[in-house]
Amino acid sequence: MTTLLSDGGAVLTRQLQKHRHAPALLILTQTMPVTMLLFFGYVFGSAMAMPGAEYREFLVPGLLAATAANGLMTGMFTAAQDAHRGVMDRFRTLPMSRTAVPLGQTAADLLTTAVSLVPLMLVGLAMGWRAENGVPGALGALGVLLLFRFAAAWAGTYLGLVSRSEEAAGQLGSATFVLPMLSSAYLPTAGLPGWLRTVAEWNPISSVATAVRALCGNAGGHAAPGAAWPAEHPVAGAVLWSLLLLAVFVPLATRRFARGRG
Repeated sequence: MTTLLSDGGAVLTRQLQKHRHAPALLILTQTMPVTMLLFFGYVFGSAMAMPGAEYREFLVPGLLAATAANGLMTGMFTAAQDAHRGVMDRFRTLPMSRTAVPLGQTAADLLTTAVSLVPLMLVGLAMGWRAENGVPGALGALGVLLLFRFAAAWAGTYLGLVSRSEEAAGQLGSATFVLPMLSSAYLPTAGLPGWLRTVAEWNPISSVATAVRALCGNAGGHAAPGAAWPAEHPVAGAVLWSLLLLAVFVPLATRRFARGRG
């Protein structure tokens, strides 16, 4: 365990140093969620009517959940870049834990995400969003978001390791942008057609978005009649989805890294 933490810490430090030497990319990832909040909040928000609530109160938790889900894309791109540029091969020759490399990468992603959520929340507060349940609810929501981000990053790491090229990983990562659209991140699922509503309610991003709303006391934190189980139990659903992703992709990513690209 000591070796795993030590080796993972070394990889984490390397990843953070990469961010320091690529400030433009870091700034883009920090500002994109805020840009989307302003765009959806003021452009679409004026056309959205939600009974008894402001759309922005519903939107901010959804964008927080979508930001957490972006761990799939960033994990995919980071792992594919290192794998296809020979970095993973050099790591593999070192006497270090095989879990340490993906662990360090996903931990670095988790830290940068925790930082990126701050400006998004501050802009949300300026737009009228509030964590109505106080500090305990806000901390619980933050915990759900970071757990899901960590799990999504592991899934992305595995997909990046099995990708054929950096370009393929980039294209697949860009395609994941549609996943929040098929969830309750931006719109309530109650008005969707039957089959599409089922898909959206079983989407893990819906569970995370609804869990954040429930923990913060925001609109959309309670399921509509006839909702699927994850929508009726969003906090439990979000945690279970995250643990399931970790249980599947931690061993898969570790084995794939140990085996190489052969």
